[in-house]
Amino acid sequence: MRLSGGKQKGLAALSTERGIIAALAIDQRSALRKLFARASGQNEADISVEKMAEFKVHVSRVLTPHASAILLDPEFGLAAAGQRAKNAGLLLAYEKTGYDKAIPGRLPSTLDGFSARRLQREGADAVKVLLYYSPSSTGEINAKKYAWVERIGEECIAADVPFFLEIVNYHDEMDEKGPEFARIKPDAVTRAVEEFCNARYGVDVIKVGVPVNMKYVESGALPLSRAIYSRAQAAAHFRRASDACKLPFIYLSEGVTNETFGDALSIAAEAGSAFSGVLCGRATWQDGVGVFVKDGPNALDVWLSDTGVKNIENVNARLAAAHPWQEKFESIAEGKR
Repeated sequence: MRLSGGKQKGLAALSTERGIIAALAIDQRSALRKLFARASGQNEADISVEKMAEFKVHVSRVLTPHASAILLDPEFGLAAAGQRAKNAGLLLAYEKTGYDKAIPGRLPSTLDGFSARRLQREGADAVKVLLYYSPSSTGEINAKKYAWVERIGEECIAADVPFFLEIVNYHDEMDEKGPEFARIKPDAVTRAVEEFCNARYGVDVIKVGVPVNMKYVESGALPLSRAIYSRAQAAAHFRRASDACKLPFIYLSEGVTNETFGDALSIAAEAGSAFSGVLCGRATWQDGVGVFVKDGPNALDVWLSDTGVKNIENVNARLAAAHPWQEKFESIAEGKR
């Protein structure tokens, strides 16, 4: 299988000259609203779209000179897209934020009034959707998700635009941040990437969380007697998930701190994970929300220019171990998919 010309062009626009995706993510909508509400003491419903859009503009303008690309949403991120650095490519999110909690299965849906072609016309070098996925869900629920991903893959093939699938693993009966889920997360991540590497989905790049919960990895602050994974076990989980993924894949930060995400990337490097970069969001800019809410846009620019840049450069420094996305497509072309 060869990558089409349009998809190659799109991926090249999103990556460094070495073929590494060092991207900034700020397509958050409901999650960003929660951060604003927490910082301001307001109800989430009272947070204005204009304020969130303004925040994204500042993040894009100050931080994209240090990124190969930025991920935004077309709902209130297009102004920020226009403020990105010339060197930064653009991914646009196609999914609605969140899911209907009254319907079982965390079913996904796409934004009303948009298509892969329309996102492309808005300047997108690639289209991204987020999928909540649990291998243990019922066959009926997962069949709907498989068909949904296939339809988007077909749209992206027709538009000749790269398709990024963001997988967020969960289990209906567990807290995703708790120890019970931490024990099954390595298997959940591995099974998810195995599934969506199948050619029928038309996915080009998988965006996924690291296969362990870093909160439970042995460290100086967490002795092995209280950890769920030793550092060696964590590295083994990274290797297994990496080996299972036949497509280029990049890690998302899952809302952890910059320090924690940096440590996760260090374990990935130690493990020999074949990741092709990152799409890092809140680990870079989330502490800037409080600065913006309390002290205004000028103070945010100062914070971003100092702490924000340090955060993104800390992540970039861990990408020396990343593998060019072209490597996986060479393997596919050789019949190894």
